[in-house]
Amino acid sequence: MNTETLERDTSRVDLYPSRGDSKAAIVPRKHPCVWADPATQPPVDRSLIEQYERDGFLVLRNVFTPDEVAHLQAELDRLRHQAESLERPEVITEKGSRKVRSIFKVHALSAVFAKLAADERLAGLAAYLLGDDVYLHQSRLNYKPGFHGKEFYWHSDFETWHIEDGMPLPRALSISVSLTDNTPHNGPLLVMPGSHKHYVVCEGETPPDNYQMSLQAQEVGVPSDENLAWLANDSGLVDTAGPAGSVLIFDCNLMHGSNSNITHLPRSNAFFVYNALSNAVQAPFCNQPPRPEFIATRDEITPLVVRRNTADDFRPA
Repeated sequence: MNTETLERDTSRVDLYPSRGDSKAAIVPRKHPCVWADPATQPPVDRSLIEQYERDGFLVLRNVFTPDEVAHLQAELDRLRHQAESLERPEVITEKGSRKVRSIFKVHALSAVFAKLAADERLAGLAAYLLGDDVYLHQSRLNYKPGFHGKEFYWHSDFETWHIEDGMPLPRALSISVSLTDNTPHNGPLLVMPGSHKHYVVCEGETPPDNYQMSLQAQEVGVPSDENLAWLANDSGLVDTAGPAGSVLIFDCNLMHGSNSNITHLPRSNAFFVYNALSNAVQAPFCNQPPRPEFIATRDEITPLVVRRNTADDFRPA
């Protein structure tokens, strides 16, 4: 598909409008969080599926062994050192510095992280929750170095993926693998439990090439202070801290963000976005061209082949 000529299809029904002429609002979500056939046996205890459906997220500890984590950390460090000396669009630095903030499309840059993305503990669970074969809408490494790692402001991923990428429905989820200890103090992800049941409409136009700014500091597609306060009062705030080897799964519509890291302890995660194959992106729901392929897969949509890995599979070459 030629992304240069892809334009917004105004004949489509936009089930989740936001930005443009929209006014800030909180409206009910129109679609489920768990899409699995209830008769299908889940890959984890069913009580965890029920918890995910209620809260919009799960934290699973000790999913990956110390040996697996050690190999993944080695590859994490290798890619960061490599990125510091390269000018690549996939490498996002902190605003005002050369500190690496994120490396996108990491599954294409690293065979190790490609194997991790397809791991049955991640991709298998994602496919169950979404009730479909899945593909990687996005992958990245998030680095939040000690003293220098900046915040990620409150947002719902689906609002951005719908408006800027053309994802039709909230039939996607994110899985973050902790590669360092995520503590309550070094900027772990904060979430609003149950907020995934609401769709938060944001105000403002989407400027050209908004991704270039939003990946460093998101200012468009951000809920109003009033709506954030309402959600926080309704849902509460919970941190998702967990030791290295933990896994966080959260629904694409969950309201989340994180503080700056003012400790000396780094906080780094591998981050994968799984989208249902039947929910592949279309034209964006805004008057802008699609975001680049390294941020939102469009031309290279391929169903993941789920694999069973061992620690040796994650050993860097």
